[in-house]
Amino acid sequence: MIANRRPRPTSDDRELRLWKVGRALTITFAAAVLVAGGIFYGLVYLLDFQEIDTTKKLDAKTLFDLVKLSFGVVAGAGALVALVVAYRRQRVDEAGAHREATRLHTERFSQAVDKLGSDSPAVRLGGVHALAGLADDAPDANLRQTCIDVLCAYLRLPHTPDPGTADLENHHLYLALREVRHTILRLIGDHYRRPEGTHRSWQGCDLDLSGVTIDGRMNFAGATFASGRVSFDRAKFFGDPVYFDGAEFSGSLVSFIEAEFSGSAVSFSMAAFSGGSVFFSAADFSGGRVSFGGAAFSGGSVFFNAAIGPAPLGLITAAGDPAPTTVALASQWVANP
Repeated sequence: MIANRRPRPTSDDRELRLWKVGRALTITFAAAVLVAGGIFYGLVYLLDFQEIDTTKKLDAKTLFDLVKLSFGVVAGAGALVALVVAYRRQRVDEAGAHREATRLHTERFSQAVDKLGSDSPAVRLGGVHALAGLADDAPDANLRQTCIDVLCAYLRLPHTPDPGTADLENHHLYLALREVRHTILRLIGDHYRRPEGTHRSWQGCDLDLSGVTIDGRMNFAGATFASGRVSFDRAKFFGDPVYFDGAEFSGSLVSFIEAEFSGSAVSFSMAAFSGGSVFFSAADFSGGRVSFGGAAFSGGSVFFNAAIGPAPLGLITAAGDPAPTTVALASQWVANP
């Protein structure tokens, strides 16, 4: 069962802090006077005025110019007041709109999480799609991360193994619940393949799939891991293929520590390791079909130390001989390439 987890509070949820009108106007007027004074003295300096003639009498034209200047100052002051008031109104409206969006998001979030705890696989599937949609439309990054955390937590829950066709009812239930898990895996792959910065992209968010059994098709082909943390620690890959073909590891921390590749085809063909850190430390390659054919190691750090089993296909060739200092190969692979 998934706990009815509330979205984490964000800095935007706190009370909107605005200066009082009097303080804001005082500071605005002071800034305006300083700027006007600076401009005036700058013009005096540029025009090389030596002194002001104090003996000249005030004539009608000069008096009229002073009156116009006075009205101009009053109009400018009024414009400053209107600007400060409009700014405050806009900030208050924006804060109110954000609070309303957050409130609606929280209500929909609670309903989606309730669906994930349903006894009906069909209702759970609806909850998965609802949470994915909430992550896409979240008002801020923290709320998006919370939705992703719940989906990952669902995958990390222990699940009952397939009882087989001898218990047909429970076998069908197992298949239906497995479809829910596979849907989450597919949605995660879809969102990571979209370019970062575009709508519905989850790149840059943390992804915790530690200990998850990945027995469904998961496609990260062409994905970019440029920020955030992605963990496949102790994950088990078997069943349908998992693709990282052409993926770019350029700045994030991606970890496959103690992952078990025990029956699935996992492909890193043409992947580019150009930044960040990728860990395959103590991963078990003894039973899977893992390929690094055409992969490029040009930066960052990639660790295969203490890995178990034979070297993945194409890894030694892709890493080069000798391997660059950014790639730490398992000792048995270096001794017996």
